[in-house]
Amino acid sequence: MPTRTANAVWEGNLKEGKGNVHLGSGAFDGQYSFKSRFEEGAGTNPEELIAAAHAGCFSMALSNGLASAGFTPDRVATTAKVSFGQTPGGFAITKIELDTEAKVPNIDEAAFQQQAEDARKNCPISKALAAVEITLNARLVS
Repeated sequence: MPTRTANAVWEGNLKEGKGNVHLGSGAFDGQYSFKSRFEEGAGTNPEELIAAAHAGCFSMALSNGLASAGFTPDRVATTAKVSFGQTPGGFAITKIELDTEAKVPNIDEAAFQQQAEDARKNCPISKALAAVEITLNARLVS
């Protein structure tokens, strides 16, 4: 399996400095700053990139689990919300909320929920972030 890379450069102090994140594939290159991380400023931040990775990984894992169980999905759409804040030990990711909806022919609710829960626990990004509470809201749509 390939090793994926990204790099980041930060210039200056925390509050007035600025940074840039670049994915090794070239698919994304973006700025980040204190304001984009701790406030609502322009640019991205590490938590948003984690949310994107988690949403993508979960959607793929759920699709694979469903197909392996004999239910090929038409569509799986996931939003990940990564909460970041002050904790007694400093700033940390405090919670991740996965919200997914899937169009899956011929599956019942119980089987769908079981596959969704399995994906929540077992997608590689969930495993990497296991120290954080990860919640799931999964809906079947027609």
